[in-house]
Amino acid sequence: MSEFFLDKRLAAVSVHALDLPLSRVLVMDDARFPWLVLVPRRPSLVELFDLDPAERPLLMEELAIAGSQLKALTKCHKTNIANLGNAVPQLHIHVIARQVGDAAWPGPVWGKGEAVPYAPQALEEFVQNVVNMF
Repeated sequence: MSEFFLDKRLAAVSVHALDLPLSRVLVMDDARFPWLVLVPRRPSLVELFDLDPAERPLLMEELAIAGSQLKALTKCHKTNIANLGNAVPQLHIHVIARQVGDAAWPGPVWGKGEAVPYAPQALEEFVQNVVNMF
């Protein structure tokens, strides 16, 4: 069995927060949007249907927890959960806290301006808050 590796493009724009039973939880380094990415720690996954059918309910539960906890943490208006994978084919699911009037509202966050990195202390605090959510 091959080993799980995080795609270097995801690693370059995020910080590892924690590992859940199935997924690695990343925090995107973009202060415009509180944004998590869940990556199932299984090798060679591209599509949701590539994940073992027995593990799909666990992924859905991890996404539901991540979404509800992120919404509670940020008091956001809407939580977007999306799986695209056009630029980075490794299976990963975005969980994004959205506020009315944010930098991309009401459209999707992709392609809307440049990422604004967190100040180091703010990133550390947000990652710790994410860890504490679980």
